[in-house]
Amino acid sequence: MYWQKRFDRENPDKEIDEKILQIRKTHKNYGYRRVAGELQNQGYCVNKKKVQRIMQKLGLQVTSFIRKSRKYSSYKGKVGTVAPNRIRRRFNTYIPHQKITT
Repeated sequence: MYWQKRFDRENPDKEIDEKILQIRKTHKNYGYRRVAGELQNQGYCVNKKKVQRIMQKLGLQVTSFIRKSRKYSSYKGKVGTVAPNRIRRRFNTYIPHQKITT
């Protein structure tokens, strides 16, 4: 019946499993994204989600993971042409609407 699992069927991803283990032997710190890229370079058409699922099944995990952190900087580069400061914090005036700023 179609809903029963067939236990006599062999693993269809056996060749990919062996290739993943072979890549893992040479590159210990490759995650599923890099392994998927390496498989695609070798000519296999494999999705990265499938590689991730197979690596989880085989118990392969990256051990040397270091998150890169950067020091905060609010510098956003050159903003553009800045208008000259003509008021220079002198807002007091005796004539109405002489100095209007935004």
